[in-house]
Amino acid sequence: MAVASDLVLPMEWTEREGLRWLEADLGGARAAFTTRLGGTSEPPFDSLNLGLLTDDDPAAVNENRRRLGTVLGFGPDRIAFAHQVHGAELREAGAAGRGDFWVQETQNSPQLATDLPRADGQVVAAAGTAALVFVADCLPVALRGPGGVAMVHCGWRGLAAGIVARGAAAVSATEAAVGPGIGPCCYEVGEEVRDAFAGLGEGVASGRMLDLPEVARRLLAAAGVGRVQSAGPCTSCEAELFFSHRRDAGRTGRQAGLAWLEDG
Repeated sequence: MAVASDLVLPMEWTEREGLRWLEADLGGARAAFTTRLGGTSEPPFDSLNLGLLTDDDPAAVNENRRRLGTVLGFGPDRIAFAHQVHGAELREAGAAGRGDFWVQETQNSPQLATDLPRADGQVVAAAGTAALVFVADCLPVALRGPGGVAMVHCGWRGLAAGIVARGAAAVSATEAAVGPGIGPCCYEVGEEVRDAFAGLGEGVASGRMLDLPEVARRLLAAAGVGRVQSAGPCTSCEAELFFSHRRDAGRTGRQAGLAWLEDG
């Protein structure tokens, strides 16, 4: 199985108003991968938890989302997101996100993910709206091509179901950025999961340990995406920077991956 032929310069750390994230240049588009730093949530969700479907205080999550949108320059109706179900469905976001990522003071409560359409990827064809997915060990993967940008949520089920190929086809992707996720150092899986990727050849698993980022890179190459940036940190290892569903036995927050087209 081929691997991406043209690795580009690594992502850069960016920090603004207490928030810290990895940012990738996708040639007319940007991708940002958040950390857990810069929010208001209390332990074990400290501090920039963006996930409402946790046991965190919804008001804290709402404020965290507001802070993220503000530092990146997107209003609450300009961030496209959905109720993720570990599938391979994509959603075309259009000019606006079709839902408020955070609520204004005049509204009663944040919009729950369960109130939203079900999808594990967002496609945006015009500047002004960011595509977002939530993660806490799964990979956030940004794709850029003539058709716009896509951000896809890549756990093993989504990867096995073809979400990378669908996202690449949706925007005719030529570039991609693979955000932080659980690494082969920490991702022990069963035979069913290893078998799902046996066709990718050697190097994607060692014993019971699966290299999820390498799976994503090989699937990107198979989809014709030649330029791929890949973040290094393992979310399970880097407890000070990232939430991890596996490390924290499910009681944890959520990071996000976002992608957007630049004006002009």
